[in-house]
Amino acid sequence: MAFSGARGFWLLFVVAFIADQALKQVILGGFRWQSECLSIILTYNTGVAFSMLSGLGEWLKFLQIALIVGVGAYFLRSDLLSRFGAPVGLLLGSGSANVLDRFLHGGVVDYIFWHCGFEFAVFNLADMLINLAVAWILLLHFTDPARKSKS
Repeated sequence: MAFSGARGFWLLFVVAFIADQALKQVILGGFRWQSECLSIILTYNTGVAFSMLSGLGEWLKFLQIALIVGVGAYFLRSDLLSRFGAPVGLLLGSGSANVLDRFLHGGVVDYIFWHCGFEFAVFNLADMLINLAVAWILLLHFTDPARKSKS
């Protein structure tokens, strides 16, 4: 696989981080848009998904840093990086971009608001990439030929 191992990890870490932060700069610069189902707005989330854990205040960003460092160290020091490098890079690059927001803006910069038929939480590119990375990791795990041969 072209994006496997440490190369895929670092490539997708950097791409996710830079793309997310660049898009947030556009939003912070004043870009807004609205359609029938989707709006681009600016809000700051002091919690995690759906504002959960916002009561942790300043401690949340340090908890997230510990989680990112722990997951990164686990994958970088194991043989799992050869198989999961790219999606883990995407996951940790996106997570790091959101943590940086907490230091720079006091909360995660969120801007995508879905309101067609129901109102969904406001989210950002990093949030979407985190979900994509988790799905990718699960797909790789459950389609692993070595895993199937053990059962």
